[in-house]
Amino acid sequence: MKKLTLAGLAVLISTGAGPALAHSGHGATTGLIAGLAHPVFGLDHLLAMLAVGLWSGFVLPRRFWLGAAVFMAAMVAGAALSWAGVALPLVEAGIVASVVLFGALTLAARRGQAGRITTASLVAIGGFAMFHGHAHATEAAGAILPYLAGFLMATGALHLAGIGIARAVAVQPLAQRVMGGGIAASGLWLAFG
Repeated sequence: MKKLTLAGLAVLISTGAGPALAHSGHGATTGLIAGLAHPVFGLDHLLAMLAVGLWSGFVLPRRFWLGAAVFMAAMVAGAALSWAGVALPLVEAGIVASVVLFGALTLAARRGQAGRITTASLVAIGGFAMFHGHAHATEAAGAILPYLAGFLMATGALHLAGIGIARAVAVQPLAQRVMGGGIAASGLWLAFG
């Protein structure tokens, strides 16, 4: 019953997407609390980070932490680029595209898949994570180190939630496909809705 409840919650979250306002109207963008809130209340960030956790939980049963580690390291690199004054082109489009891609990766994930597909997926996760980090950092003001710590903690928590959901429904391929498809469809809706 608990597994079904987690799957239902994931489906509800992934299919209930509205237009993303992740980079405007968030209020304060300084300090730990703002950093914690930004990934959670920006729907595009929320869905992308959950999807990375889902993908990791489905594909990497023993090294489930790897997708999250790649995402978070690349997100810090993207933040560093922003704080160094280096612009990334099409940041918002990259973030929305990440939701579609990460949803598609989750949809197509196979337990224990290895080799070039997994490596290419991790490279894509890292590349798109830079857009998320750049966007977070571009909005930061004031106490940026606590803000960075906050958005890293929130990101890690979202990845762990995705991993936990993936493990809870690992024997239910339909739930995986619904979640992955729902996230990818939400990304398309964010782009064109």
